[in-house]
Amino acid sequence: MSSLPPLVEPAAELTRDEVARYSRHLIIPDVGMTGQRRLKNAKVLVMGAGGLGSPTLLYLAAAGVGTIGIVDFDVVDTSNLQRQIIHGVHDVGRLKTESARDRIREINPFVDVRLHNQRLEPGDAVELFAQYDLILDGTDNFSTRYLVNDAAILAGKPYVWGSIFRFEGQVSVFWEGAPDGRGINYRDLYPQAPPPGLVPSCSEGGVLGILCASIGSIMGTEAIKLICGIGEPLLGRLMVYDALDMTYRTVRIRKDPAGEPVTGLIDYDAFCGVVTDEAAAAAAGSTLTPEEVDAALHSAEPPALVDVREPVEFEINRIDGAQLIPKDDIVSGRALGDLPHDRPIVLYCKTGIRSAEALAALKKAGFADATHMQGGIVAWAARVDPAMPVY
Repeated sequence: MSSLPPLVEPAAELTRDEVARYSRHLIIPDVGMTGQRRLKNAKVLVMGAGGLGSPTLLYLAAAGVGTIGIVDFDVVDTSNLQRQIIHGVHDVGRLKTESARDRIREINPFVDVRLHNQRLEPGDAVELFAQYDLILDGTDNFSTRYLVNDAAILAGKPYVWGSIFRFEGQVSVFWEGAPDGRGINYRDLYPQAPPPGLVPSCSEGGVLGILCASIGSIMGTEAIKLICGIGEPLLGRLMVYDALDMTYRTVRIRKDPAGEPVTGLIDYDAFCGVVTDEAAAAAAGSTLTPEEVDAALHSAEPPALVDVREPVEFEINRIDGAQLIPKDDIVSGRALGDLPHDRPIVLYCKTGIRSAEALAALKKAGFADATHMQGGIVAWAARVDPAMPVY
């Protein structure tokens, strides 16, 4: 294996101030003046200014990447500050793109920051990607990951992908049209999205905040290597990091011989699914708003309220009177005997996805009058009990 050709041509000569700023790069033989000028000329699009986007944006800006685009539609929340280090307390409530831009300008005023305050959509993804040399994807949902992959293929762009969950992280480089014939894309690693509900998101399963720095810095390193054409990129390899064991290992990725070529973009929410078809069918006509649940709990014949989250979540917040029965115990059938049969059951989770999955299992087991709460305890806290802590 060898380095790939540099992604971009060198920019014009560095200014006196730029030479002083990047001096530690300039004295590295593999980077030098030419490599730094390539960084200056590079246009990199970062998907998300969140956990992985934060350290990646900071270091790419400090390294002298000349143009950085940021795609994000979210605002800064207090729960973000545990890991999204590009934002601060004073940024809570602001658009993440604007907060990130201001922080980048403090680090390096020579960087041209371009904001894309939007959700990535199939209608404009290819056109957007075509404006950049390299894409970095640290998003946390499968529908966006597949969209990034397919749009990058159609735009002919390489991209660096990273993923985190609890104490583990993964990084790889995908480039279907790699000039050395090592064309690999995300679908070669994951041909199909996992079944809905099988893989919890970071908001449901949690993530060690400092893990973002470890994985984000590797993503940024891969970006710099690709731009400058140095080192051996992770193209065709998956790097897996376990923070608890403090181990790094790499796994070879081979082209999927059964893989279909990407010729267009699709409906990625439908492709990945948010909930299973069974859960969606069960929830139809059996979903209550938080206000309706509150009224039912204060009625003469209150329902049985069942919390289907995990015990660690139950310790953070709960609705008074709720019984904790994790979703997996309901879906597996282990807890069916623990459920009341003398009154209707109302299920809830964090956002309504897991409770819909549990509801499907209850309906199948004969609990015809079971329902679940729309929006979960997050919606309950926002609309019924604003004093409740949220996570």
